[in-house]
Amino acid sequence: MSSTFKPLALAIAFVFAGAAQAAGDEPIQPIEAAKPGDPALVELGKKLYFDPRLSKSGFISCNSCHNLSMGGTDNLKTSIGHNWQKGPINAPTVLNSSFNLAQFWDGRAKTLKDQAGGPIANPGEMAFTHELAVDVLSSIPAYKAEFKKVFKSDAVTIDGVTKAIAAFEETLVTPNSRFDQWLTGKKDALTKDELAGYKLFKESGCTACHNGPAVGGNSFQKMGIVAPYTASSPAEGRVAVTGKDADRFNFKVPTLRNVELTYPYFHDGEATTLTQAVDTMGRLQLGRVFTAVENAQIVAFLKTLTGEQPKFALPILPPSTDATPRPQPF
Repeated sequence: MSSTFKPLALAIAFVFAGAAQAAGDEPIQPIEAAKPGDPALVELGKKLYFDPRLSKSGFISCNSCHNLSMGGTDNLKTSIGHNWQKGPINAPTVLNSSFNLAQFWDGRAKTLKDQAGGPIANPGEMAFTHELAVDVLSSIPAYKAEFKKVFKSDAVTIDGVTKAIAAFEETLVTPNSRFDQWLTGKKDALTKDELAGYKLFKESGCTACHNGPAVGGNSFQKMGIVAPYTASSPAEGRVAVTGKDADRFNFKVPTLRNVELTYPYFHDGEATTLTQAVDTMGRLQLGRVFTAVENAQIVAFLKTLTGEQPKFALPILPPSTDATPRPQPF
């Protein structure tokens, strides 16, 4: 490197090092763009994610409840499943779900792969069986060819199905929010009110649970610490997995990434707005009543967490054949 460019290079390095240090001092870290693995596996997973033929009715896909044009949710209080059944719990976002310590509100699935098979066989959701789902896919020549290309085997398996869906879901990351830009050195990325909201968010104790790159998703916490929460859902949280009474009403802390898009809020979908959610969390979790101005500032900060939404071409699903098992009606 010539002597002319050394000072400039050192100055640039200093700026980036300073930005990294500043981000490292915060309880929230920038979220990084996804680093997809095998492109063929991801493409197969994308098709399966959008394919309603994995459901008994032939009308419900993964995207039905985790709609990628709606922040990875369905924006319903609780989701609608097979035969128009109303689910017991709010659909969490699939965006940035690879950062979760576990999947589902109660954490019963350790990985995205484990989670992917659950809704297919749940009688209240897609209402199929793994065996029938595999039969359907095996009857479609284009799917058989893709599975052979990806897995080097003639067999279509539920293990391959869930592995592929998980690989696609791992790409659903939303980097470069305005807050990320602020963390990495763009100090004019946030307004005065947004910065005041972040300061309140930290000082009030919100970051004890909502921290890290996903601003949550990395712990289980009791809903209703200072005062009990009256839920409209029968779900009791982590106790359903551990059997320990101490885990009753303990739920996975949701990510706050893209939270302005993922209404309604909480495991029962009872909070319809961010203003309501902030008020409830302040009183029940922190023992603090935020003023209208404080609440609005925190909401303003939360909206800066909306990142770049996943960009991809919608898949062209392989056509059924005369041998493909027909969907069973609702």
